[in-house]
Amino acid sequence: MAKKKAETTKKAPVNPDVMGLRAEVLEQPITQTLELNYMPYAMSVIISRAIPEIDGFKPSHRKLLYTMYDMGLLNKGRTKSANIVGQTMRLNPHGDAAIYETMVRLSRGYEALLSPFVDSKGNFGKVYSRDMAYAASRYTEAKLAPICAEIFKDIDKDTVDFVDNYDGTMLEPTLLPTSFPNVLVSANMGIAVGMASQICGFNLGEVCETTANFIADPRHNILSTMPAPDFPTGGEIIYNLSEMENIYRTGRGSFKIRSRWRYLPKENMIEVYEIPYSTTVEQIMDKVSELLKAGKIREISDMRDETDLSGLKLAIDLKRGTDPEKLMQKLFKLTTLQDQFSCNFNILIGGNPRVMGVAEILEEWVAWRTECVKRRVYHELSKKREKLHLLKGLEKILLDIDKAIAIIRNTELEADVVPNLMIGFGIDELQAEYVAEIRLRNINREYILKRVAEVSELEKQIAELEDILSSRRRVRNIIISELKAVAKKYAVPRKTGIVYSDEVEEFSVEEQVEDYPCTLFLSREGYFKKITPQSLRMNAEQKYKENDSLRTSFEASNRGELLIFTDRQQVYKCRVSDFEDTKASVLGVYLPAKLGMDEGENVIEMINPGDYSANLMLFFENGKCARVTLDSYATKTNRKRLTGAYSDKSPLRTVLRLDEECQLACFTSEGRALVFNTALLQPKTSRSSQGVGIMNIKSKYHLEYAAKLEDTTIKNVSRYRVRSIPALGALLKEEDRGEEQMSLLGE
Repeated sequence: MAKKKAETTKKAPVNPDVMGLRAEVLEQPITQTLELNYMPYAMSVIISRAIPEIDGFKPSHRKLLYTMYDMGLLNKGRTKSANIVGQTMRLNPHGDAAIYETMVRLSRGYEALLSPFVDSKGNFGKVYSRDMAYAASRYTEAKLAPICAEIFKDIDKDTVDFVDNYDGTMLEPTLLPTSFPNVLVSANMGIAVGMASQICGFNLGEVCETTANFIADPRHNILSTMPAPDFPTGGEIIYNLSEMENIYRTGRGSFKIRSRWRYLPKENMIEVYEIPYSTTVEQIMDKVSELLKAGKIREISDMRDETDLSGLKLAIDLKRGTDPEKLMQKLFKLTTLQDQFSCNFNILIGGNPRVMGVAEILEEWVAWRTECVKRRVYHELSKKREKLHLLKGLEKILLDIDKAIAIIRNTELEADVVPNLMIGFGIDELQAEYVAEIRLRNINREYILKRVAEVSELEKQIAELEDILSSRRRVRNIIISELKAVAKKYAVPRKTGIVYSDEVEEFSVEEQVEDYPCTLFLSREGYFKKITPQSLRMNAEQKYKENDSLRTSFEASNRGELLIFTDRQQVYKCRVSDFEDTKASVLGVYLPAKLGMDEGENVIEMINPGDYSANLMLFFENGKCARVTLDSYATKTNRKRLTGAYSDKSPLRTVLRLDEECQLACFTSEGRALVFNTALLQPKTSRSSQGVGIMNIKSKYHLEYAAKLEDTTIKNVSRYRVRSIPALGALLKEEDRGEEQMSLLGE
């Protein structure tokens, strides 16, 4: 009962006198309000306003373009935009301002679409400018662009459904029969109720090629032919393969896009000529001005908007001594000269919104386009069947033309002509009507024989159309041929470049790091210590875990970098300042945990790269050594992990930094040693080099480690020195082993 009462509409007492009138307020449950008032509004916005459909258009776009098509603006000259806006109101009963804004966005002059549909004349503004407003509709002119021939292709052949407009005075199409996947070519954004849509544009040629390949093979790798979105404003996409794969698969995600620029040394000026699609010139300049006032950027003396008829241009005057590369990195980081574009491929399919990946969108478009082609073929088939039927009746008349004339002449009433012909020749009403309408001058044998000769040709055409309707393969081939024709006629090169993320050097705002000398220690178990000279003087005895010992140590600067080599063909790049100062009496920092290494990954060596001008000697278990230049590890980005850092053909045993040519000693598990000069090895630029054979090692043994000769206990050097490599080496004598040597070999 309580629930029933709650759902019942009640009258609530109110102020008995409101503006001199008595009034009542009706109470209504919130669920009922949502159901009766809010939901119809929400569904109307989703279905009829904000979300594009499979043809790539919102209703407002479709109504405008169809109005222009109906006005004959595909083949005629331009007309005033105000005229188009007024005519569009027959289908779209909104204010003229809203309709004109829709038209502006579809225009060539506004530059918001890769393939604009409106061929505009006059000032239509620019998508990249907030303040560059378009002129009033009475000043501008427009017509349909040539590509609209593909948008309206065969629309008069029953390819799509038509419905009444809002007042039932004319028909309008529910969709436009686009012969290419416009839903992916034209960028679209819409905000509905509880959901939104953000579709980036793709290059027309790439979309057509990809769709054709997808039809031929549904397992086609879409990224191979359509690698990334394309924007009319150009710029460069910072390409991350995993990000792009996720967007293509799920329909959601984001990627970075940055401006294009050039440095003019004579003027000491940077010229930005392409900016991200998602920002404007004014937004960029406002942010730069804000940074200049805050003192966060001191390298710029002036910034101007020099955009003219030739296109966008932002001029940035630099102060003397400014590095343009570093300044642009900073501006990319702090302004929308580099921006994030978010994707949300939300599309209406059969009246239901769906977020789909690229493959799903193509699958839906192909299914829809297949239906359009079938409807077109069936329409043509019906027309030809009707014509054949009429000609079959004419064929019977050919048997006795005089009889037909006599029947018509001897019939007293006009209404009886058709029935008498039907009776006289055994034809139906349509055929008799066709015969009765033939002009007197055409009632001759030549005319009738020509018409009858069309019968065999029509029968062939009908058989061909019936075969197409029954063959899925032939329908698909028609779609593919149309896609290739569109690409050949309308495709243009990509406007947006692609830059791979590992090639991009990013600016990072870091605190000023204090510089001071320190000594670094790395144990064999992977424990790291950074100790200041003062602390070392107080206590130099290092503490290690049981069965652990020193692997390497060297002096460094707190502002320096480190390369940590591991046994998984990976190198971790870090800064000395990333680690806290410590004492000799503690175990130190466990590097695998600190650097986030993979499970079971172990540290092999720690290298001080300095200015990356030295070489590295990489020794492998199979007795080979690769001499690699250190600059091959100098990444341009802030990446902390470098995969594929060395060859995976044999386990890595030792990494040595080589500043100048010297003598090195190698030791095997058999107890042999070999001394050679590093000049015998030439440096390689490839990190993945397998190296050159140094020692000939028997199958059951392996190279244990290598070291600089002065760091070993070898006394009789000539016994182990070789002039050429590879060599077997000599067995170590007792006096050359030493206690340290023995302990290293035993580990």
